Amino acid sequence: MLKQQLNFKLSQKLSPQQIQLMKMIQLPTQAFEQRISQELEENPALEGGKEESEDFDDEFNNDEFDDNYDEGNEVIETDINVDDYLSDDEVPSYKLSANNYSADDEERQMPYAAGTSFTQHLMQQLSTYRMDEEEEEIAHFLVGSVDESGYIRRELQDIVDDLAFTQNVYTTEDKVEKVLKIVQELDPAGVAARDLQESLLIQLERKEQNPSVALAIEIIEDSFDHFSKKHYKKLIQKFDITEDQLRDAIHEIEGLNPKPGGTYSGNNRIVEHVVPDFAIKIIDGELDLTLNGRNAPELHVSHDYTNMLKGYKESKDKSKAQKDAVMFIKQKLDAAKWFIDAIKQRQQTLFVTMNAIMHYQEEFFLSGDERKLRPMILKDIADEIHMDISTVSRVANSKYVDTPYGTKLIKDFFSESMKNDQGEDVSTKEIKKILEITISEENKRKPLTDDKLAKILLEKGYPIARRTIAKYREQLDLPVARLRKEI
Repeated sequence: MLKQQLNFKLSQKLSPQQIQLMKMIQLPTQAFEQRISQELEENPALEGGKEESEDFDDEFNNDEFDDNYDEGNEVIETDINVDDYLSDDEVPSYKLSANNYSADDEERQMPYAAGTSFTQHLMQQLSTYRMDEEEEEIAHFLVGSVDESGYIRRELQDIVDDLAFTQNVYTTEDKVEKVLKIVQELDPAGVAARDLQESLLIQLERKEQNPSVALAIEIIEDSFDHFSKKHYKKLIQKFDITEDQLRDAIHEIEGLNPKPGGTYSGNNRIVEHVVPDFAIKIIDGELDLTLNGRNAPELHVSHDYTNMLKGYKESKDKSKAQKDAVMFIKQKLDAAKWFIDAIKQRQQTLFVTMNAIMHYQEEFFLSGDERKLRPMILKDIADEIHMDISTVSRVANSKYVDTPYGTKLIKDFFSESMKNDQGEDVSTKEIKKILEITISEENKRKPLTDDKLAKILLEKGYPIARRTIAKYREQLDLPVARLRKEI
């Protein structure tokens, strides 16, 4: 026999509005602008631009907070009466609008690169060569097979098969290779090579010939493996040359482009552009933080929709259709008012979090010296501003700050700590910077091994294991000692 029983359970759940607010906090400036555009399209009760009836300019003050914002980032929900939408006295205009641009905000637009694509650039050059119909089709197919780095990374037999299946062109490997030599004459030098070795050879053969270039061609052609592994003594013995001759040949090779397609500006139509979400300036020796004005758009609730509610209230006969229409209007007005409030909460959360990060790393922002970065984890900032760690993570994720030392990714200011020989906590960023400086100052004829680097850092007061040195070196994109060797 089934038994019924009643259990009480207490659980916390985020409201849909809170979830949306968390998502908005995570958005960087450009994505946030797209979110606003989407909301303006979907909600007719929300309008952009300054209200015509406004009698004051409500500028955003970074030091003040909205009364409806609490430390837990909760959206306070209230029961809404029709009268709430009709009286300007009961609903102040500052709650129905967001007008937060400052006078000195810069208008930044996404730049676009003009010109043709990389493939079109190569195709235009092909038109200057005399080829029969079959050769032209092969050449066009080869150009279409060039990747963005400028290489054709396919076997000739695969290209022969594809020509037969897709272009109905039946040819041979010899014919394709003959046409490939023509394509490899195009600019930039080294394009359409099948590997790095072939690309370097093409570029060297285009250079003005002299003994150093001739030696460089021999090295790349006959001893590419020794060269890539920097076995300089073996090269000197094999070619019976001096160190100076080898150095001159290497200098010629180092001036070549390993990715010939990457230098063509028309390859990408859109130039990547980072929009800083914050700006930090030093004014009279003090740090000054501002939030990008593009995070504070001018928005307000539509008066047309409030007028519709007013007409409904004054109407004596209220039909079902009118009631349904009023429910729709109230839903849209609710969404518009919440969205404006969410934008203000987003601004406040971003500013408070970044302000705490700025003061926590004050020594770095005043000097620009990465060795002065303090160990800092998400919990440090969360405890400082009395917010959840996930909120701090959302603010730091994918957002940038413009500093006197360049535009920095905010999450790069966070790092774990390690103990130095005096038992003090130091940032792993500081250790990496010291490691980078040590490697940059080493004798390139005898680069320091990871074991030697560990000993040097130990002498500087940082007891670090060799495997940790190797990990940090890889994170800094620095090769092993053998590959850092120069002559």
